[in-house]
Amino acid sequence: MPFFGANIIVKRFSFSLQLLLGLVVGALLGFAARIWDLAWLGSTLTEVGAIFVQLLKLAVPPLVFTAVVVSVANLRNVNGAARLASKTLLWFLATGLIAVIIGLGLGLILNPGQGVTLSTEGVKAPEHVGSWVDFLTGIIPTNIVTAFTELNVLQIVFLGVVLGAAALAIGEKAEPFLTFSRSILELVQKALWWVIRLAPIGTAGLIGKSVTNYGWDLLAPLAKFSLGVYVGCFIVLLAVYPTLLALVGKVNPITFFRNAWPAIELAFVSRSSVGTLPLTQKVTIDRLGVDRDYASFAVPFGATTKMDGCASVYPALAAIFVAQVFNIPLGIGEYLLIAFVSVVGSAATAGLTGATVMLTLTLSTLGLPLEGVGLLLAIDPILDMIRTATNVAGQIVVPVLVARGENRIDEAVLNAPPQPLDESPATAPRPTAEPAVA
Repeated sequence: MPFFGANIIVKRFSFSLQLLLGLVVGALLGFAARIWDLAWLGSTLTEVGAIFVQLLKLAVPPLVFTAVVVSVANLRNVNGAARLASKTLLWFLATGLIAVIIGLGLGLILNPGQGVTLSTEGVKAPEHVGSWVDFLTGIIPTNIVTAFTELNVLQIVFLGVVLGAAALAIGEKAEPFLTFSRSILELVQKALWWVIRLAPIGTAGLIGKSVTNYGWDLLAPLAKFSLGVYVGCFIVLLAVYPTLLALVGKVNPITFFRNAWPAIELAFVSRSSVGTLPLTQKVTIDRLGVDRDYASFAVPFGATTKMDGCASVYPALAAIFVAQVFNIPLGIGEYLLIAFVSVVGSAATAGLTGATVMLTLTLSTLGLPLEGVGLLLAIDPILDMIRTATNVAGQIVVPVLVARGENRIDEAVLNAPPQPLDESPATAPRPTAEPAVA
């Protein structure tokens, strides 16, 4: 009997333990490849990580599109959907503002650019600069096919919402389309879960690639700036989110992190909110008990616009760093502008990747030299790990807070021991006449 009980425990936590093992093994192999200059090992780790992320991204377009279409059709209540979307957006803005304030505060305390002497010889401004026009072009696709082939998740969500609403409007005639969408969703979920079970191997490749190609020694010349980014993200992760969960969501932070940890860990090593999206959605629904109809909106939406690490903490610190390196004084007006750009401007980069575009948007709005972006590119992959982990954690926290306020959390799921993630994913949202309320 004890042996049987041990098997149950191992099975229940096997996926998380395998992810952790993959991270450790990948780091060790990466250090070995870097120390002994094993090019074949480094290239192997790079390929393994790249293949895993590509497999994840391959499933994202059909998953997001069909999930949103089916969820819109299942809500049957446009007013309810509008209220949920409004609350979600308000929480995105509120938590983003808190994160940027933390970034500004750390920047003023640490003065990350003071005393830093970096040569700008040969450093060029990025070819693509973020702009406010991207806000609209990032939401409304100019070509339906391009939205899917270029993996523009926010545009896919937009198309899903429009077609789902249209299906509601025409009623019974849309039922064949909805039935087809539900079938595709079931198929994609099943195939996707086969890919996610390879996550421990993918994790080893991804973290091994980072250690091999960059190493932690690159942090030394920019120690204060790097420290500020990690400390700022940790404050958001381990102080802001737990406080909101405990006081607003009435959720035990330990329970939250225990359930959400696999998605946060995968985000850290993959450095991709979109690549982590399937696992983020699964832990939000199957471990935290958020109503799947609502989560199908909030999680994909958050994967493109909820970036507390990339769009709040990081650009605030980076703007102060660049200003100090180039000896450009900043006043209260500039700090307020940084806050505004960071909170509102994150949506402007919805169709683009990485924090670099968000940083160019911030610097260009402030009139700071765009060459400053080039100074930070060397350490960007290392900083991007903690930024993306913070992003994904926020993408889970907000749906939990909103779902709690709307009575859309299944308490039995939330408080149960974590569901094994090596089992099949939850079924597609069910067709009901009213919104499902847990």
